[in-house]
Amino acid sequence: MNSMIISEGDRLQSVERAISVLLAFDAARPTATMAELAEATNLARPTVRRILLTLHGLGYVENSGSRWRLTPRVLSIGQHYSASNSIIEVAQPHLLRLAEQTEESASLAALDGADAVYIARVPVRRIMTINISIGTRVPAHATSMGRVLLAWAPSELIAQVIEETGLPAYTRHTVTDPSIFRGALRTVKDQGWSVVSEELEAGLISIAAPVRDQNGTVIAALASSTSTGRSSAAKLVSDVAPLLVATAEKISEDLGHHVPAAARSLRANAHEGFF
Repeated sequence: MNSMIISEGDRLQSVERAISVLLAFDAARPTATMAELAEATNLARPTVRRILLTLHGLGYVENSGSRWRLTPRVLSIGQHYSASNSIIEVAQPHLLRLAEQTEESASLAALDGADAVYIARVPVRRIMTINISIGTRVPAHATSMGRVLLAWAPSELIAQVIEETGLPAYTRHTVTDPSIFRGALRTVKDQGWSVVSEELEAGLISIAAPVRDQNGTVIAALASSTSTGRSSAAKLVSDVAPLLVATAEKISEDLGHHVPAAARSLRANAHEGFF
């Protein structure tokens, strides 16, 4: 979540509307008519028509009769992000190595608003019912990646996430109390990693650690995920946490961050105050 304050006069409404039309296409609505898009975006049909014709001219949408769909050119937007962020290229071999060592999926995520967004991933086996791919968004408060990203975020941003989301429950294990949640973030920051068990989805356990840039700023979270049928939160802490933290530190070093020798050792008996 960007902390820059932008006034209404600095925003281009036409750009906002065009993006809202693009985002209206999803798995539930892969094709749509102008009327359907107008309803989904709360925009007037003439406005949607002009936007679609503009996007069509740029090659981002196409139509078949009255129905419109995105074109593969939309993927180039994500490719531009990958090309302009060296962290993905730097992290990829480390993700592969981590996945090989743990025999579990390894992922890298960044914070965007109240969500953690997958920016790199090496899947090993499917353990979630939702389809995880680059760009997938998951609620930050209910995931180990999100908690790592929020633990080092400004207090104002944490307050904003709590206020905007209300910390909704996804399972009976999800932490929804703001006081407990803030305490969990303090624990994550103190110990340097986060374990979350079955808070986003039943049977899913994950552990994450921070990745820093050359200035020491946490810019991503490295995570390893498994299932309750294969492991446990306690086992992740004892077996995976040291490897995960070491891998996150290696990625940080490759990005130019100097990790002090004293910070390289993970406290062997450290436990998060909740699972």
